[in-house]
Amino acid sequence: MGKIVSFVSQKGGVGKSTLARAVAREAATNGWSVKIADLDTQQGTVAEWHRLRLANELEPVGSVEVVAKASTAIAMADDYDLLVLDGGARASEATALIAKHADLVVLPTGASRDDLIPAVRLAHELRKAKIPASKLAFALVRVTTKTEIEEAREFILEAGYSVLDGCLFEKPGYRQAQNEGLTVTETRFPSLNIKADELLQSLVNHLTD
Repeated sequence: MGKIVSFVSQKGGVGKSTLARAVAREAATNGWSVKIADLDTQQGTVAEWHRLRLANELEPVGSVEVVAKASTAIAMADDYDLLVLDGGARASEATALIAKHADLVVLPTGASRDDLIPAVRLAHELRKAKIPASKLAFALVRVTTKTEIEEAREFILEAGYSVLDGCLFEKPGYRQAQNEGLTVTETRFPSLNIKADELLQSLVNHLTD
């Protein structure tokens, strides 16, 4: 069975799909066979991005499929080096199921309390479902200043969870890249790519430890 990384959240718009497609692209670039299972059947954000990528004649990032059942998605891990699970935009029984089977569960969050509190609450719920804290890692996205990054990290660490190194800053360049079917490591700006790569490398390190 290959590695499984899942991206989960209590709410939408916190960067799940952004990170899911970015880590999939990095793995595929390094020769891994990759499957992305988009479990948000209503939005299908990753699937739509995949179609845009192909329409723009860009190298596809593995195989992408919208999957209604978490159990169906998990079974796909046998056929790939990496299975990326992009969970729905709310906590559910499926969230606990994919967390149970994942090697790493990533909880993206912004730096505001409106994002942090639901994310930590979800982590607590997963712990109650007997998901080890060692499998949970927070990722800071859409941040703007060093101060808010430090305060957000402190908030998460005090709650008892780890935070991935690096972060994604709130930059138009990232949105522009994704609007073209690219990922946050494929922008037109080398400095943005380097910053995004730091976060993704930390994620991969946690996944392969």
